[in-house]
Amino acid sequence: MADKAPSGRILVVDDEASLREVLTIMLQREGYDVETAADGATAQALLRESDFDLIISDIKMPKITGLELLRFVREHAPETMMIMITAFSTSEDAVEAMKLGAFDYITKPFRNDEIRLIVRNALERRALRQENQTLRQELSQRYSFANMVGKSEPMQQVYELISKVAPSKANVLVTGESGTGKELVAKAIHFNSPRRDHPFVPVNCGAIPETLLESELFGHEKGAFTGASGQKAGLFEVANSGTIFLDEIGELPASMQVKLLRVLQEREFRRVGGTKDLPVDVRLIAATNKDLATETKEGRFREDLYYRLNVIHIPLPPLRERSEDIPLLINHFYQSHAGHDVKISDAALRLLLDYPWPGNIRELHNVLERCLVLGSAESIGVDCLPPQVRDAAAGTLLHDLPEDGLDLDAYLAAIERELLLKALERSNNVRTRAAELLKMSFRSIRYRLAKFGLDVDE
Repeated sequence: MADKAPSGRILVVDDEASLREVLTIMLQREGYDVETAADGATAQALLRESDFDLIISDIKMPKITGLELLRFVREHAPETMMIMITAFSTSEDAVEAMKLGAFDYITKPFRNDEIRLIVRNALERRALRQENQTLRQELSQRYSFANMVGKSEPMQQVYELISKVAPSKANVLVTGESGTGKELVAKAIHFNSPRRDHPFVPVNCGAIPETLLESELFGHEKGAFTGASGQKAGLFEVANSGTIFLDEIGELPASMQVKLLRVLQEREFRRVGGTKDLPVDVRLIAATNKDLATETKEGRFREDLYYRLNVIHIPLPPLRERSEDIPLLINHFYQSHAGHDVKISDAALRLLLDYPWPGNIRELHNVLERCLVLGSAESIGVDCLPPQVRDAAAGTLLHDLPEDGLDLDAYLAAIERELLLKALERSNNVRTRAAELLKMSFRSIRYRLAKFGLDVDE
């Protein structure tokens, strides 16, 4: 069975009515939407009013020629494909049309199968261009700093730094605890820079064995070592004209620090086993959860490399220092995974805000995924939160009152819920026994269990 032809709007331009009629009938049978114009001026008027995916135009026409129409299309509708019709296969006009950007040309007399194939290929090329453009736009929007989640003052400072540094060529050092989103910042810089249409190559320096790291970064020549059966391009070569992101740069061995410094200074590198220096044009963004200044002072990281990397420093705040962003992050997660916002109970929100989040945003996403699977897709309650989040409040029972105060109702609710769970666990979910342990009536424990969504069957 033949593949279905791509859909499209086609404009046929020719001063011969019979040719317009033949092409219209044939193309409509293929499922295309076809309009016609008897001359170039009419075609220009139609193009000003509506869009076409493809134009099939004769080159030789009175008043406005096909070549003049092609120039008009390239200026006013550059995404529209054009196929030119000529009477002679050696016509200089056909060659000129190809130079001006025509997709192809057809010589008279032509075969219907030939027309069908060229039209299909032209529309497939246009569809591919549109798909690539859409993908680039989606990537740019996805990693645009304007779409990163967070309204807190620390994040506003991050956005401002990204907007200032993205258009430049400067090296950037992104620092922050694990899970704070360092690679997301690197991608935001890349996709808002002039290099956005070129590769973004992430490298985890701590995940590649030291014996393979040089070959991975700079490539190798055939026979450079046992098993090197052919030449291989390194990741710096792959990232040429784009951005290379070196994550966990603090794990880079001393021997590789020297080689990386040379690349940054000379803008060239040498493959393992090679004798020729190869030029490279990359923007370097590095990231670490270590204090590189301390690492430098203690001799574990080269001072000259540190200063080369630290041209622009973007520190990312841990989640516990921007807790006001947690509700936004939660809704963003549910919008992405469930397609809607989510309701959060007051008690659950208080626990989420008070939890210190040692794993930062990555840990928050794990907790939310758990709630989405085990709880309701519409709401988040205390019952779907993992023990470490629920127990965090209870762990502060004997501490002093915080300087900025405390939401007593939410705090006591979290403790009450935890004690109810412990009573149920000790009584094997027998509510009458759990009520006895907590010195309350059966009616009272039933009410409290329902309040926290902890109803159990005896």
